[in-house]
Amino acid sequence: MAEEDAGFASGVRACGGLGAFEAPSQSMKAALLRFVLLIAAIVMLPLVVRPVVASEIWIFAIAGMALNLIFGYTGMLSFGQATFFGLAAYTAGLMMIHWHAPLLVVLAAGTVVGALAAAAIGYVCIQRVGTYFIMLTFGFNQMFFFIAYKWTSVTGSDDGLPGIPRPPLALGPLAIRLDSSLRYYVFVAVVFVVAFYAMKRIVDSPLGVIFQSIRENPGRAAAVGYDVKRYKWIAFTIAGGFTGFAGVLYSMMFGIVPLESISWIISGDIVFMVLIGGIGNLYGPLLGAAAFKWLSEAISVVWERWPLILGVALVLVVLFLRGGLVEAFRRLRDALGPRARPEPGAKLPVGIAAETEAGS
Repeated sequence: MAEEDAGFASGVRACGGLGAFEAPSQSMKAALLRFVLLIAAIVMLPLVVRPVVASEIWIFAIAGMALNLIFGYTGMLSFGQATFFGLAAYTAGLMMIHWHAPLLVVLAAGTVVGALAAAAIGYVCIQRVGTYFIMLTFGFNQMFFFIAYKWTSVTGSDDGLPGIPRPPLALGPLAIRLDSSLRYYVFVAVVFVVAFYAMKRIVDSPLGVIFQSIRENPGRAAAVGYDVKRYKWIAFTIAGGFTGFAGVLYSMMFGIVPLESISWIISGDIVFMVLIGGIGNLYGPLLGAAAFKWLSEAISVVWERWPLILGVALVLVVLFLRGGLVEAFRRLRDALGPRARPEPGAKLPVGIAAETEAGS
Protein backbone atom coordinates (compact mmCIF):
# COMPACT_ATOMS: atom_id res chain seq x y z
CA MET A 1 0.00 0.00 0.00
CA ALA A 2 2.84 2.36 0.85
CA GLU A 3 4.41 1.67 -2.53
CA GLU A 4 1.11 2.46 -4.28
CA ASP A 5 0.79 5.73 -2.34
CA ALA A 6 4.36 6.64 -3.23
CA GLY A 7 3.73 5.82 -6.88
CA PHE A 8 0.58 7.97 -6.94
CA ALA A 9 2.42 10.86 -5.27
CA SER A 10 5.26 10.67 -7.77
CA GLY A 11 2.72 10.57 -10.58
CA VAL A 12 1.01 13.70 -9.24
CA ARG A 13 4.38 15.46 -9.03
CA ALA A 14 5.22 14.39 -12.59
CA CYS A 15 1.92 15.85 -13.81
CA GLY A 16 2.69 19.17 -12.14
CA GLY A 17 0.91 18.68 -8.84
CA LEU A 18 -2.77 18.71 -8.00
CA GLY A 19 -3.09 22.05 -9.77
CA ALA A 20 -2.71 20.24 -13.08
CA PHE A 21 -5.96 18.35 -12.36
CA GLU A 22 -7.80 21.44 -11.14
CA ALA A 23 -6.73 23.67 -14.05
CA PRO A 24 -8.91 22.01 -16.73
CA SER A 25 -12.07 22.40 -14.62
CA GLN A 26 -11.24 26.05 -13.92
CA SER A 27 -10.56 26.62 -17.60
CA MET A 28 -13.86 24.98 -18.53
CA LYS A 29 -15.73 27.15 -16.03
CA ALA A 30 -14.12 30.30 -17.46
CA ALA A 31 -14.95 29.23 -21.01
CA LEU A 32 -18.54 28.46 -20.03
CA LEU A 33 -18.87 31.85 -18.34
CA ARG A 34 -17.56 33.64 -21.45
CA PHE A 35 -20.01 31.70 -23.64
CA VAL A 36 -22.93 32.57 -21.36
CA LEU A 37 -21.93 36.24 -21.49
CA LEU A 38 -21.75 36.03 -25.28
CA ILE A 39 -25.26 34.57 -25.51
CA ALA A 40 -26.51 37.25 -23.12
CA ALA A 41 -24.93 39.93 -25.34
CA ILE A 42 -26.64 38.43 -28.39
CA VAL A 43 -30.02 38.53 -26.64
CA MET A 44 -29.61 42.04 -25.23
CA LEU A 45 -27.97 43.77 -28.19
CA PRO A 46 -31.13 44.46 -30.25
CA LEU A 47 -32.61 46.07 -27.14
CA VAL A 48 -29.70 48.52 -26.93
CA VAL A 49 -29.25 49.38 -30.62
CA ARG A 50 -31.39 49.01 -33.69
CA PRO A 51 -31.61 45.41 -35.01
CA VAL A 52 -29.95 46.50 -38.26
CA VAL A 53 -26.94 47.86 -36.39
CA ALA A 54 -26.88 44.79 -34.17
CA SER A 55 -26.79 42.56 -37.27
CA GLU A 56 -23.97 44.65 -38.70
CA ILE A 57 -21.96 44.19 -35.49
CA TRP A 58 -22.06 40.39 -35.72
CA ILE A 59 -21.38 40.43 -39.46
CA PHE A 60 -18.23 42.48 -39.00
CA ALA A 61 -17.33 40.39 -35.96
CA ILE A 62 -17.12 37.40 -38.32
CA ALA A 63 -14.90 39.39 -40.69
CA GLY A 64 -12.81 40.50 -37.71
CA MET A 65 -12.38 36.90 -36.52
CA ALA A 66 -11.14 36.01 -40.00
CA LEU A 67 -8.52 38.75 -39.95
CA ASN A 68 -7.60 37.81 -36.39
CA LEU A 69 -6.81 34.28 -37.58
CA ILE A 70 -4.08 35.51 -39.93
CA PHE A 71 -3.01 38.58 -37.94
CA GLY A 72 -3.41 37.61 -34.30
CA TYR A 73 -2.72 33.88 -34.63
CA THR A 74 -0.41 33.61 -37.66
CA GLY A 75 1.31 36.98 -37.64
CA MET A 76 0.28 38.35 -41.06
CA LEU A 77 -1.40 41.75 -41.27
CA SER A 78 -3.66 41.90 -44.32
CA PHE A 79 -4.94 45.22 -45.57
CA GLY A 80 -7.06 43.64 -48.30
CA GLN A 81 -9.83 41.68 -46.59
CA ALA A 82 -12.43 43.80 -48.38
CA THR A 83 -11.44 41.99 -51.58
CA PHE A 84 -13.03 38.75 -50.34
CA PHE A 85 -15.82 40.58 -48.53
CA GLY A 86 -16.84 42.46 -51.67
CA LEU A 87 -16.39 39.60 -54.16
CA ALA A 88 -18.64 37.35 -52.06
CA ALA A 89 -21.20 40.13 -51.64
CA TYR A 90 -21.34 40.78 -55.39
CA THR A 91 -21.54 37.04 -56.12
CA ALA A 92 -24.41 36.57 -53.70
CA GLY A 93 -26.24 39.64 -54.96
CA LEU A 94 -26.02 38.57 -58.60
CA MET A 95 -27.12 35.02 -57.77
CA MET A 96 -30.17 36.25 -55.86
CA ILE A 97 -31.15 38.87 -58.45
CA HIS A 98 -30.78 36.80 -61.63
CA TRP A 99 -31.12 33.18 -60.45
CA HIS A 100 -33.25 33.59 -57.31
CA ALA A 101 -30.82 31.26 -55.56
CA PRO A 102 -31.80 29.81 -52.16
CA LEU A 103 -30.28 31.31 -49.05
CA LEU A 104 -28.09 28.38 -48.04
CA VAL A 105 -26.79 27.99 -51.60
CA VAL A 106 -25.88 31.68 -51.68
CA LEU A 107 -24.06 31.43 -48.34
CA ALA A 108 -22.08 28.42 -49.54
CA ALA A 109 -21.26 30.06 -52.88
CA GLY A 110 -20.05 33.28 -51.26
CA THR A 111 -17.89 31.37 -48.80
CA VAL A 112 -16.33 29.34 -51.62
CA VAL A 113 -15.71 32.47 -53.72
CA GLY A 114 -14.01 34.19 -50.78
CA ALA A 115 -11.86 31.13 -50.09
CA LEU A 116 -10.87 30.64 -53.74
CA ALA A 117 -10.01 34.31 -54.17
CA ALA A 118 -7.95 34.20 -50.98
CA ALA A 119 -6.20 31.03 -52.16
CA ALA A 120 -5.18 32.67 -55.45
CA ILE A 121 -4.20 36.03 -53.95
CA GLY A 122 -2.61 34.48 -50.87
CA TYR A 123 -0.34 32.28 -52.98
CA VAL A 124 1.27 35.43 -54.35
CA CYS A 125 1.24 37.47 -51.14
CA ILE A 126 2.85 34.87 -48.86
CA GLN A 127 5.98 34.97 -50.98
CA ARG A 128 6.83 38.16 -49.08
CA VAL A 129 6.65 39.11 -45.42
CA GLY A 130 6.18 42.24 -43.34
CA THR A 131 5.55 45.51 -45.15
CA TYR A 132 5.77 43.88 -48.57
CA PHE A 133 3.04 41.39 -47.64
CA ILE A 134 0.81 44.22 -46.41
CA MET A 135 1.33 46.23 -49.59
CA LEU A 136 0.59 43.22 -51.79
CA THR A 137 -2.74 42.62 -50.07
CA PHE A 138 -3.53 46.32 -50.34
CA GLY A 139 -2.53 46.35 -54.03
CA PHE A 140 -4.83 43.44 -54.87
CA ASN A 141 -7.64 45.17 -53.00
CA GLN A 142 -7.17 48.32 -55.06
CA MET A 143 -7.05 46.31 -58.26
CA PHE A 144 -10.38 44.58 -57.59
CA PHE A 145 -11.90 47.86 -56.43
CA PHE A 146 -10.96 49.47 -59.76
CA ILE A 147 -12.47 46.51 -61.66
CA ALA A 148 -15.73 46.85 -59.71
CA TYR A 149 -15.71 50.62 -60.27
CA LYS A 150 -15.34 50.28 -64.05
CA TRP A 151 -17.55 47.20 -64.59
CA THR A 152 -20.74 49.22 -64.31
CA SER A 153 -22.97 46.71 -66.11
CA VAL A 154 -22.28 44.09 -63.43
CA THR A 155 -21.56 45.96 -60.20
CA GLY A 156 -23.38 49.25 -60.77
CA SER A 157 -20.17 51.15 -59.99
CA ASP A 158 -20.83 54.12 -57.66
CA ASP A 159 -24.56 53.34 -57.58
CA GLY A 160 -23.93 49.90 -56.16
CA LEU A 161 -25.82 46.69 -56.92
CA PRO A 162 -29.44 47.33 -55.78
CA GLY A 163 -32.55 45.16 -55.71
CA ILE A 164 -31.11 42.23 -53.79
CA PRO A 165 -33.92 40.14 -52.28
CA ARG A 166 -33.70 38.45 -48.91
CA PRO A 167 -34.71 34.83 -49.58
CA PRO A 168 -36.38 32.79 -46.84
CA LEU A 169 -34.46 30.18 -44.87
CA ALA A 170 -35.65 26.90 -46.39
CA LEU A 171 -35.29 23.91 -44.06
CA GLY A 172 -37.02 21.09 -45.87
CA PRO A 173 -40.75 21.80 -46.02
CA LEU A 174 -40.31 24.70 -43.57
CA ALA A 175 -39.56 28.17 -44.96
CA ILE A 176 -38.73 30.90 -42.45
CA ARG A 177 -39.15 34.42 -43.79
CA LEU A 178 -36.41 36.92 -42.93
CA ASP A 179 -38.17 40.02 -44.21
CA SER A 180 -38.14 41.95 -40.92
CA SER A 181 -34.95 43.38 -39.45
CA LEU A 182 -35.48 41.53 -36.15
CA ARG A 183 -35.91 38.16 -37.86
CA TYR A 184 -32.81 38.78 -39.91
CA TYR A 185 -30.94 39.68 -36.74
CA VAL A 186 -31.90 36.35 -35.19
CA PHE A 187 -30.64 34.55 -38.30
CA VAL A 188 -27.36 36.51 -38.32
CA ALA A 189 -26.86 35.85 -34.59
CA VAL A 190 -27.35 32.11 -35.06
CA VAL A 191 -24.90 31.84 -37.96
CA PHE A 192 -22.46 34.02 -36.03
CA VAL A 193 -22.49 31.53 -33.16
CA VAL A 194 -21.84 28.74 -35.68
CA ALA A 195 -18.95 30.72 -37.21
CA PHE A 196 -17.56 31.50 -33.76
CA TYR A 197 -17.64 27.83 -32.79
CA ALA A 198 -15.93 26.85 -36.05
CA MET A 199 -13.21 29.46 -35.54
CA LYS A 200 -12.66 28.32 -31.95
CA ARG A 201 -12.25 24.73 -33.11
CA ILE A 202 -9.67 25.88 -35.63
CA VAL A 203 -7.55 27.94 -33.23
CA ASP A 204 -7.71 25.25 -30.53
CA SER A 205 -6.78 22.47 -32.94
CA PRO A 206 -3.23 21.29 -33.76
CA LEU A 207 -3.51 23.40 -36.92
CA GLY A 208 -4.13 26.48 -34.77
CA VAL A 209 -1.09 25.65 -32.65
CA ILE A 210 1.01 25.50 -35.82
CA PHE A 211 -0.31 28.92 -36.84
CA GLN A 212 0.72 30.33 -33.46
CA SER A 213 4.16 28.77 -33.66
CA ILE A 214 4.66 30.44 -37.04
CA ARG A 215 3.59 33.75 -35.50
CA GLU A 216 6.08 33.42 -32.66
CA ASN A 217 9.07 32.24 -34.68
CA PRO A 218 8.77 31.21 -38.35
CA GLY A 219 12.39 30.08 -38.43
CA ARG A 220 11.97 27.62 -35.60
CA ALA A 221 8.67 26.40 -37.02
CA ALA A 222 10.45 25.62 -40.28
CA ALA A 223 13.34 23.99 -38.38
CA VAL A 224 11.01 21.44 -36.77
CA GLY A 225 9.59 20.47 -40.15
CA TYR A 226 6.60 22.73 -40.84
CA ASP A 227 6.19 24.21 -44.32
CA VAL A 228 5.72 27.82 -43.19
CA LYS A 229 4.51 29.19 -46.52
CA ARG A 230 2.04 26.36 -46.93
CA TYR A 231 0.49 26.92 -43.51
CA LYS A 232 0.37 30.68 -44.07
CA TRP A 233 -1.47 30.00 -47.31
CA ILE A 234 -3.92 27.71 -45.51
CA ALA A 235 -4.60 30.36 -42.86
CA PHE A 236 -5.09 33.03 -45.52
CA THR A 237 -7.52 30.79 -47.45
CA ILE A 238 -9.57 29.96 -44.35
CA ALA A 239 -9.75 33.66 -43.45
CA GLY A 240 -10.93 34.46 -46.97
CA GLY A 241 -13.76 31.93 -46.65
CA PHE A 242 -14.96 33.42 -43.35
CA THR A 243 -14.72 36.94 -44.77
CA GLY A 244 -16.72 35.89 -47.82
CA PHE A 245 -19.36 34.40 -45.53
CA ALA A 246 -19.65 37.77 -43.79
CA GLY A 247 -19.87 39.53 -47.16
CA VAL A 248 -22.91 37.45 -48.17
CA LEU A 249 -24.71 38.37 -44.95
CA TYR A 250 -23.87 42.04 -45.55
CA SER A 251 -25.32 41.97 -49.09
CA MET A 252 -28.73 40.87 -47.80
CA MET A 253 -28.88 43.28 -44.89
CA PHE A 254 -29.67 46.45 -46.88
CA GLY A 255 -30.65 44.85 -50.19
CA ILE A 256 -27.72 46.52 -51.96
CA VAL A 257 -24.00 45.94 -52.40
CA PRO A 258 -22.33 49.37 -52.30
CA LEU A 259 -19.04 49.94 -54.06
CA GLU A 260 -17.53 50.68 -50.66
CA SER A 261 -17.90 47.02 -49.71
CA ILE A 262 -14.86 46.16 -51.81
CA SER A 263 -12.83 49.28 -51.04
CA TRP A 264 -9.81 49.68 -48.80
CA ILE A 265 -12.04 51.58 -46.34
CA ILE A 266 -13.73 48.33 -45.31
CA SER A 267 -10.31 46.67 -45.05
CA GLY A 268 -9.16 49.48 -42.77
CA ASP A 269 -12.33 49.26 -40.67
CA ILE A 270 -11.78 45.55 -40.08
CA VAL A 271 -8.16 46.16 -39.08
CA PHE A 272 -9.24 48.88 -36.63
CA MET A 273 -11.88 46.60 -35.11
CA VAL A 274 -9.34 43.85 -34.48
CA LEU A 275 -6.72 46.22 -33.06
CA ILE A 276 -9.15 47.99 -30.75
CA GLY A 277 -10.74 44.75 -29.59
CA GLY A 278 -7.50 42.86 -29.12
CA ILE A 279 -5.47 40.61 -31.41
CA GLY A 280 -4.75 36.97 -30.68
CA ASN A 281 -8.01 36.56 -28.75
CA LEU A 282 -11.29 35.22 -30.13
CA TYR A 283 -13.35 37.78 -28.23
CA GLY A 284 -11.27 40.77 -29.35
CA PRO A 285 -12.89 41.21 -32.79
CA LEU A 286 -16.33 40.97 -31.16
CA LEU A 287 -15.58 43.81 -28.77
CA GLY A 288 -13.87 45.83 -31.50
CA ALA A 289 -16.80 45.46 -33.91
CA ALA A 290 -19.27 46.43 -31.20
CA ALA A 291 -17.25 49.50 -30.20
CA PHE A 292 -16.67 50.62 -33.79
CA LYS A 293 -20.28 50.24 -34.92
CA TRP A 294 -21.63 51.78 -31.73
CA LEU A 295 -19.45 54.84 -32.27
CA SER A 296 -20.56 55.14 -35.88
CA GLU A 297 -24.22 54.77 -34.89
CA ALA A 298 -24.50 56.78 -31.67
CA ILE A 299 -21.78 59.43 -31.95
CA SER A 300 -22.04 60.16 -35.68
CA VAL A 301 -25.54 61.67 -35.31
CA VAL A 302 -24.20 64.07 -32.68
CA TRP A 303 -20.74 64.80 -34.05
CA GLU A 304 -19.85 64.23 -37.67
CA ARG A 305 -16.13 64.06 -36.87
CA TRP A 306 -16.56 60.94 -34.73
CA PRO A 307 -13.67 59.12 -36.48
CA LEU A 308 -11.37 61.39 -34.44
CA ILE A 309 -12.48 59.46 -31.36
CA LEU A 310 -11.62 56.23 -33.13
CA GLY A 311 -8.19 57.59 -33.99
CA VAL A 312 -7.50 58.61 -30.40
CA ALA A 313 -8.67 55.19 -29.19
CA LEU A 314 -6.35 53.47 -31.66
CA VAL A 315 -3.37 55.56 -30.50
CA LEU A 316 -4.12 54.72 -26.86
CA VAL A 317 -4.42 51.02 -27.68
CA VAL A 318 -1.11 50.95 -29.55
CA LEU A 319 0.73 52.85 -26.81
CA PHE A 320 -0.79 51.45 -23.62
CA LEU A 321 -3.10 48.51 -24.36
CA ARG A 322 -1.49 46.21 -26.89
CA GLY A 323 -4.19 43.66 -26.08
CA GLY A 324 -7.01 46.12 -26.82
CA LEU A 325 -10.30 46.06 -24.97
CA VAL A 326 -9.69 42.46 -23.93
CA GLU A 327 -6.57 43.53 -22.04
CA ALA A 328 -8.43 46.50 -20.56
CA PHE A 329 -11.13 44.22 -19.15
CA ARG A 330 -8.49 41.82 -17.87
CA ARG A 331 -6.65 44.63 -16.05
CA LEU A 332 -9.93 45.87 -14.59
CA ARG A 333 -10.80 42.38 -13.39
CA ASP A 334 -7.38 41.95 -11.77
CA ALA A 335 -7.62 45.36 -10.12
CA LEU A 336 -11.09 44.73 -8.69
CA GLY A 337 -10.53 41.13 -7.67
CA PRO A 338 -6.89 40.12 -7.35
CA ARG A 339 -6.23 36.44 -6.94
CA ALA A 340 -5.47 35.33 -3.41
CA ARG A 341 -1.78 34.62 -2.98
CA PRO A 342 -0.46 31.91 -0.63
CA GLU A 343 1.07 32.57 2.74
CA PRO A 344 4.88 32.92 2.67
CA GLY A 345 5.46 29.69 4.56
CA ALA A 346 2.77 27.60 2.92
CA LYS A 347 3.78 24.57 0.87
CA LEU A 348 2.19 24.10 -2.53
CA PRO A 349 2.09 21.26 -5.05
CA VAL A 350 4.79 21.49 -7.69
CA GLY A 351 2.49 22.70 -10.47
CA ILE A 352 0.94 25.51 -8.45
CA ALA A 353 4.28 26.56 -7.01
CA ALA A 354 5.81 26.85 -10.47
CA GLU A 355 2.86 28.92 -11.70
CA THR A 356 3.12 31.22 -8.69
CA GLU A 357 6.85 31.77 -9.17
CA ALA A 358 6.39 32.45 -12.87
CA GLY A 359 3.74 35.06 -12.15
CA SER A 360 5.81 36.84 -9.51
